Amino acid sequence: MSKLIQPGSTIGIIGGGQLGRMMAMAAKHAGFKIAVVEPSVDSPTGQVADEEIVAPYDDRDALLKLASVSDVITYEFENVDYEALKWLTEKAYVPQGAELIKITQDRILEKKALTDAGVEVAAYAVIHSEEDLYKELDHIGFPSVLKTTRGGYDGKGQYVIHETENAKKAAALLKNGPCVLESWVPFEKEISVIMTRGISGELECFPVGENIHVNNILHETIAPARVSANVVKKAEELAEKIAVHLNLVGTLAVEMFLTKDEKIYVNELAPRPHNSGHYTIEACNISQFGQHIRAVCGWPLMKTRLLEPAVMVNVLGQHMEGVIKQIPKHQDWNVHFYGKEEAKINRKMGHITILTDAVDRTLEDLSGNEIWK
Repeated sequence: MSKLIQPGSTIGIIGGGQLGRMMAMAAKHAGFKIAVVEPSVDSPTGQVADEEIVAPYDDRDALLKLASVSDVITYEFENVDYEALKWLTEKAYVPQGAELIKITQDRILEKKALTDAGVEVAAYAVIHSEEDLYKELDHIGFPSVLKTTRGGYDGKGQYVIHETENAKKAAALLKNGPCVLESWVPFEKEISVIMTRGISGELECFPVGENIHVNNILHETIAPARVSANVVKKAEELAEKIAVHLNLVGTLAVEMFLTKDEKIYVNELAPRPHNSGHYTIEACNISQFGQHIRAVCGWPLMKTRLLEPAVMVNVLGQHMEGVIKQIPKHQDWNVHFYGKEEAKINRKMGHITILTDAVDRTLEDLSGNEIWK
């Protein structure tokens, strides 16, 4: 079932974080109203929504209320309860469905889906016990990474194993359930493709981004990535294979490892707009959020264009004070804050996008700034 959602209609969003906030703001540009389900009061999305339903994501009464006030429903992160979402698809118009959430919530299902799609991932094994771990380490070798099947982000829920002696500590992750053991990929760069697929199957990719992480948290994204045209072509082809295999509707981020010999391994998927795509707000003719809204509302997707190269840098809790003090000194900073009340260490509080024709100099200026030291 597909239909055109007209301006003036209400878009329901499950999840009240910053991605929902930016999604809501893009929707409001096109004249939509917003309803949100989120457990916390005054969430980033709730602050800009027309209706705020304060309840857990799996509260079926709350989801029914969301359905009653919404013409279409989407979600802003992947930790939505799958069973509740599947149930909701029978009560309301949820063009993305629930199966993509089921796959991307579970690393085992995600790895299988990626290999079934014909894309290459790092060698891996499913680990149910400490005995499995030692056995598979003999095959996969060192270094390798043990990851929890569910719930890991920003480096949480994983352990790098450099030698057999590390395995005992890594095995503590198994108390949370099955894990995935992955071979370590000796990558040169981490890159990502943000793409959106419409209800009728049309697909648009944003420029490939180059991602720099610090302490397992995304620090900077550079767009376009400093890679060859061949790498861009291969990355986009892989993204398209995945989108078609998953019958994607809406926005999907594909995170990839790029090796020195230009081999690409797909690392993981995020079934929604992504931190590495925030640069699109200023640097492209349409943002990842605006394109996602067009997709779920049945509008034709815009052909994406990069208007100017950009560097996006995350603002974490420990950076807030310094960023605010330095705003008067930087006329080229596009500053975004997410409306979160408490600035905790390593919590994503906002981001800055800088449009630049001198990417290397901009990166040097940022690395030399006391805020990020």
